[in-house]
Amino acid sequence: MLLTIDVGNTHTVLGLFDGEDIVEHWRISTDARRTADELAVLLQGLMGMHPLLGDELGDGIDGIAICATVPSVLHELREVTRRYYGDVPAVLVEPGVKTGVPILMDHPKEVGADRIINAVAAVELYGGPAIVVDFGTATTFDAVSARGEYVGGVIAPGIEISVEALGVRGAQLRKIEVTQPRSVIGKNTVEAMQSGIIYGFAGQVDGVVTRVARELSEDPDDVTVIATGGLAPMVLGESSVIDEHEPWLTLIGLRLVYERNVSRM
Repeated sequence: MLLTIDVGNTHTVLGLFDGEDIVEHWRISTDARRTADELAVLLQGLMGMHPLLGDELGDGIDGIAICATVPSVLHELREVTRRYYGDVPAVLVEPGVKTGVPILMDHPKEVGADRIINAVAAVELYGGPAIVVDFGTATTFDAVSARGEYVGGVIAPGIEISVEALGVRGAQLRKIEVTQPRSVIGKNTVEAMQSGIIYGFAGQVDGVVTRVARELSEDPDDVTVIATGGLAPMVLGESSVIDEHEPWLTLIGLRLVYERNVSRM
């Protein structure tokens, strides 16, 4: 089985693949203070619950693919693969790793590994041109050309960041649960904030995607818009431009990159 690990700024998502099928997944908080030994214990606890894996760390794991936006966590995970999975092929997405997606950016090394991985999966599953909207700590919009090239994107503050900012900077506001309000016009402060978040972000997605699609293709209707990320379900029902929802897009991309690199190792 292939273990895939996507380390984001807020959450880390792990997926277990049996061939092309994801058979298990977990979401944990990202903590830059965790050591390699702590991460190994955490992995053993999670995977020990799966019936197809053995009791010992590494039993049943044939490969590992990792991407991380937090350098300190990537460093510790590198140590985990060395110490606890020494005999298992591991692909860590970083410069030099074969993805199959040309990066047409001024500074390609500055592009987050997760954004490139999302582009890999988008091209494989839907072809180009495409736009990936990833609802995470930041809301990112990544553009893929008809030839499967990563051509750039947009980065905006994410939903949780915006909610926290309102609670901190608003004298009479507080942190709220982000959920669908009864109506667009809020009847109390909490509903007014919920409305602003849900419909505000839906409007942001529609506006940004429409503009990106115009630059990406002569026929914007040909552009496939894919939503992913843990917070995507909050906006899906209110956005008019999203064509596909693939919650495991990054994990699928990691599987593809692993397959493209393991034969070279």
